Amino acid sequence: MKIEQTPLQDCYIINDTVFPDSRGYFFESFNARTFEKHTGIKAEFVQDNQSASTYGVLRGLHFQKGEAAQAKLVRVLEGSVLDVAVDLRKYSSTFGKTFSLELTADNHKQLYIPRGFAHGFIVLTDKAVFFYKCDNYYKKEAESGLHYNDPDLKINWQLPADKLVLSDKDKTNPYLKDILHTL
Repeated sequence: MKIEQTPLQDCYIINDTVFPDSRGYFFESFNARTFEKHTGIKAEFVQDNQSASTYGVLRGLHFQKGEAAQAKLVRVLEGSVLDVAVDLRKYSSTFGKTFSLELTADNHKQLYIPRGFAHGFIVLTDKAVFFYKCDNYYKKEAESGLHYNDPDLKINWQLPADKLVLSDKDKTNPYLKDILHTL
């Protein structure tokens, strides 16, 4: 497992060492000791989530507020997505900055997104199966979001607007400037 710092503080790419053979492949998708050694972060995941989506589905930008904030370790089991993280930690040197990375079933890359970030992804293939671990339990009353097309974030979702498929909630999430006082 090779761990790379992204341009965002405390956000890491995990590149797994894949061992292919005639039967398929094997890789260790997460090792807490190795992760802590390279990042200084003690990750203790308590919940796994999985979703399946079709081309153009954009999920996000989501986050949990306060004590319910979640760190996530995300990866793709089938297909390809553009994964996006947004640093919402006011004390962070990278506050308000974004990072995106293509995660695919073939590249086996994972992204560790710390607490205090918004997260979203868009499906770039006919279908994608997305899997993520969380270090805190989901709490409905703590859920929040940012508008996917916030002009201050300048996220390039890689697909034209007419190809995007969004939930009603994601279409109406607020802009960062409108929720700054609540962060």
